Amino acid sequence: MGLLIECPACRKRIGIKKGICTCGKNVRKDSGKCYWIEYYLDGSRVRERIGFSKLAAENRFREVQTAKAESRHIRKNKNAGITIGQLREWYLGLSEMTQKRSLVDIGNCIQNFILRIGNLPVSQLNLEHVEKFRQTRLTEITQTGRPASPSTINRDVANLRAMLNKGVKYGKIDLNPIQLVSMLEENNVRERVLTHEQFRLLLKKCPESIRGQVLIAYYLPMRQSEILYLRWEEIDFKNGFIRLGGNRTKNKSGRAIPIHPEVIKYLKTLPHPTEDGYVFSFRNWRRKSFRKAVNEAELGGFNFHDLRHCAINNLRLAGNDHFLIKQASGHKTDVAFRRYNLVTEDEMKGMKWYSKTPE
Repeated sequence: MGLLIECPACRKRIGIKKGICTCGKNVRKDSGKCYWIEYYLDGSRVRERIGFSKLAAENRFREVQTAKAESRHIRKNKNAGITIGQLREWYLGLSEMTQKRSLVDIGNCIQNFILRIGNLPVSQLNLEHVEKFRQTRLTEITQTGRPASPSTINRDVANLRAMLNKGVKYGKIDLNPIQLVSMLEENNVRERVLTHEQFRLLLKKCPESIRGQVLIAYYLPMRQSEILYLRWEEIDFKNGFIRLGGNRTKNKSGRAIPIHPEVIKYLKTLPHPTEDGYVFSFRNWRRKSFRKAVNEAELGGFNFHDLRHCAINNLRLAGNDHFLIKQASGHKTDVAFRRYNLVTEDEMKGMKWYSKTPE
């Protein structure tokens, strides 16, 4: 009776002091070992899976021993009394969650896990389930025609972990069984920026229905959705700004973006207002049309979001202040902002050197 360790090799549970499993595995040195507790209740042996925290196992066992000594009812392990799906419904219903614009995406991320692993009780969830989920997502073909990227999978796992942490905070569960999960390595840095000549060729290959969106994306550091759903009321021709409200950008306070002269010239040629006040009929946007233009311009794997990289990089090359560009692009952290700036070898050829030589 006491604390047990589950052998990760054969799944046999052994006493915490033993350390070496009958299969030969040195469980004590395993960093991801799972703890159980064992006790007797009314003459029957009871075992509870606690998770990867030794402290949590010790606390639970102490709680059980105290309740037995005082002849009190032993409180059930909360992790065993709720499934991942039930916790998801509770989590998405929190007022702090319903205010998030990403609520649907968060729910879908957690549902992705449930669909592939099952609606398990939280007490049965472990790191192996996360690994199985990741292996499945890395091999199955998605709607894009290719497997999910590591960043997409990490977002699913991160939302699941956040939900479990919130469950612990609110007392819905006792502990987060995947708290120690590590994320897949991501390689999201895109090193694709166009020369002015390449951009002009791309623009020439674009059909008229998407040419304006591509033009704006190249000159202004805006996200695709911000461009496709641009409204005339958001354009301040007098002062030369596009002003996006907090509901239209990731920045809750909104964002003002200076308009490039080429974009102003283009916008003034358009009839307005168009349908519902939108600058573009977003239903006319066709990803296939853009992909065809990219192929005809022989730009390889260049995608629409890479145009945002171009815009930010061009603002840097024009000599604009780092903080000024961040304000226009809407980046909150330097880490994210640096991913959009690519220093080329041609730029490095202009490196300046300290000319004074030692005597």
